[in-house]
Amino acid sequence: MKLIIMSAVAATTLLFSSFTWLKDRPVRHIVVFKYKPSATAEQIEEVNKAFEGLKNRIPGILSFEHGANNSPEKKDQGFNHVYLVTFSSAQARDQYLPHPEHQKFGELLGRLQVLEDVFVVDFETVKQ
Repeated sequence: MKLIIMSAVAATTLLFSSFTWLKDRPVRHIVVFKYKPSATAEQIEEVNKAFEGLKNRIPGILSFEHGANNSPEKKDQGFNHVYLVTFSSAQARDQYLPHPEHQKFGELLGRLQVLEDVFVVDFETVKQ
C-alpha cells in the first residue's frame, strides 16, 4: 500500500512539473506590417527602432528580429515587413500587450499613419 501511495505521489509530481514546463515555454510573437506606399524609408526606420527598443524597456522579451519581406513566392498579399518578438512565456507576452511602453509604440504608429494593415500570430514553441 505504501508503495502505491509513493508511486501516486511521484506520478502526480511529474504530471504537475510537466504542466509547469508547458506554461513556461517561449512564445513567438509575429507581427507583419503592410506599409502604405507613401511611407518613407525614414518613417519605417523610426518604427523599426522604436519596436526594437521595446526589448530594453519591457521585461520578458528574450529577443527581437525584423526584416523586409523578400520571398520569391509572391504570397505576401502586400505585407512587406516582419517583426519577431520572442517572449520568455505566455505570461510575459500577456504583460507586454498592455504595457505603457507598448502603448506608446502604438501611439507612434497612429501619429505616423504609415500602416495600411497588420496581422499578428503568436505560438508557443514545441519541443520534439
